[in-house]
Amino acid sequence: MFRKLIVTATILFAGAAVTFAQSNDINGEGQEPSGPKSLRHNHPKMPKVAPSEAWTVLPPLGLHEPSTIDTLFQNYSRQAIPSEVSDAYCTTGNLGGAGENMIWLERKPRSEFFFRDALRAWMPALEDMRFYNTRIPMTLLSYNTGGGKENSQDRLKGIFSGNINRKAQVGAIFDYLYSKGSYQNQNTNHLTWGLNGSYMGDRFEFQGFYNHYNMLNKENGGITNDDYILDPEKVQAGMTSIDAKSIPVNLNNAHSRLVGGELYLNSRYKVGYWHEEQVNDTTVKRTYIPVSSFIWTLNYRHSRHVFSDKTPTETAKFFENTYLNPNNTYDKTTYRTLQNTFGISMLEGFHKYAKFGLAAYVTHEIRKYGQTADTLDLSQYEMSPLPDNYGRIEPRLTQNLLYVGGQFTKQKGRLLTYEANARFGLVGPAAGDVLLEGNIGTRFPLLGDTVSLRAYGRFNNEHPSPLLNQYVSNHFIWYNDFGKERTYKVGGVLHLDRVGTTVNVGVENVQNHIYFGEQFLPVQHSGSVQIFSARLHQHLGYRALNWDNSLTYQASSNASVIDIPKFAVYSNLYLLFRLATLHVQFGIDCDYYTEYYSPLYQPATMTFANQRRTKVGNYPFMNLYANMKLSKVRFYVQMAHINQGMTGKNYFAMPGYPLNPRRFLIGLSVDFAN
Repeated sequence: MFRKLIVTATILFAGAAVTFAQSNDINGEGQEPSGPKSLRHNHPKMPKVAPSEAWTVLPPLGLHEPSTIDTLFQNYSRQAIPSEVSDAYCTTGNLGGAGENMIWLERKPRSEFFFRDALRAWMPALEDMRFYNTRIPMTLLSYNTGGGKENSQDRLKGIFSGNINRKAQVGAIFDYLYSKGSYQNQNTNHLTWGLNGSYMGDRFEFQGFYNHYNMLNKENGGITNDDYILDPEKVQAGMTSIDAKSIPVNLNNAHSRLVGGELYLNSRYKVGYWHEEQVNDTTVKRTYIPVSSFIWTLNYRHSRHVFSDKTPTETAKFFENTYLNPNNTYDKTTYRTLQNTFGISMLEGFHKYAKFGLAAYVTHEIRKYGQTADTLDLSQYEMSPLPDNYGRIEPRLTQNLLYVGGQFTKQKGRLLTYEANARFGLVGPAAGDVLLEGNIGTRFPLLGDTVSLRAYGRFNNEHPSPLLNQYVSNHFIWYNDFGKERTYKVGGVLHLDRVGTTVNVGVENVQNHIYFGEQFLPVQHSGSVQIFSARLHQHLGYRALNWDNSLTYQASSNASVIDIPKFAVYSNLYLLFRLATLHVQFGIDCDYYTEYYSPLYQPATMTFANQRRTKVGNYPFMNLYANMKLSKVRFYVQMAHINQGMTGKNYFAMPGYPLNPRRFLIGLSVDFAN
């Protein structure tokens, strides 16, 4: 702990030196944080400084979506709490551990390589990738730490972006997360890094990146008996408490490793004309007006998942079946995909009557999968009989897919903006696939307030991942013939700036839903399930006192197929004030959701399976914190799970996986403006 404090003090000292050496803040203090838990409100007491430009890309043709540079200190401490990825998060407990979002409105579709989904919260993704255009080089460096010697958690993150000139930019990201966890054999060790760049010229545009991740998770299979938390006297001879690290777990020599990366290259050549404007008698200003553009996008992704378990006695007890090797489990599954998209577009705004952008595109994708091979002479072992269709499962699989589509957008304008994308599958397993998605928004003044309205919708009828149909590993083998999954979702968002109110209401119908059943095997529901969701974000404030609330109601028409908490709340009560040049947010927050049959986690496949035996929830998880900012330095101190032992003992995210006990956390972030 002393070494961590030295590192923290060193970064803080460096940041303070930068603060007093420079006076221009390129990023400002009024930026909104990203992530599902952000409550985005403008506090009049905070200074407002014009931000540098930041954007994300809009697939499939790489249009720009305005974004923010995250330098806001409010709620900065929340990123150190594993269970606060969302208002209801089903997690194995440790920072960087596997988890699933139980707020249905926020849950993303299952990916082609489902192992990645469990670590989605800690993994870089195309939709989250930000590009920056700053007047001077920008470096954001943060370090967060907490816990003691046996259960420490550390995270070091860095973001760099610098402009070569006004058109070209290069950048890099770095994220190292190491957490021992509060319980046995729960370590996480994640390393993520990436390089990116962009060029925004008159005729030619480019934006691209390569991100790489290497994620190692120790898998303990959960604690052996939930009574070690719920009723310790019952399982340990009258003792009323127990050290979390001494609680026995199901697996002691197992781990999952997920390694992969993504290369994204998007280029656009614009065709147009030069417009000349007379500035004065001797000066003529020439501006290039693009009319149409030709686009090429390359997206290459690769992933490798390994599950290893070297303790046969634990394996036989924990897993119902063992098919390939009774002495050692080493499951390896690989995935590679190369996607090329070619498009042509008419650009928005080149003429006063060109009020929208219109594009057509074609996408070709090739996917390759590899699975665990059978290398033993099984006749000399007593093991579970192989499923009947085992011989039909190929260890190598290649798919060729072809899509055509169109995009219709209006990104400029005060009254109305919209985005719409339609994609149709033509060749391979994608034949007959349909994806229609879009949103439309408006913003207008009303009674002294500013009202924002947005409607969104999505329809997809798409084939499932081949790994859901055919999969081989030491403990799980399945052969299915699942049909296409079909979903239809519509909803709307209302936001009132002045009163700090946001309402999001949505309805989704899911047909032929594929999920993992109680045997941890994928199954397909032949009927339909309807999910209704309503979310309210409300900010209340008087002088320095502020109260933010996020209330979610959701209902499923078939809880045995899709079970989610009916009600979830995040409440944050805090004081926001300033001491000289030091900005302070001091408060207490709470996560709570009602009881429901949470999923079970299967470490061998990194999946979450339905169960109908044990409920979790009905427990408030509270944190006492102080977030502060001194010019370019953000820092916090926090006592997480401060209510442990005061509000009951049922602090489980799912059966076998309790949340972290009470712990002290600190962290800081420095904006080095060079």
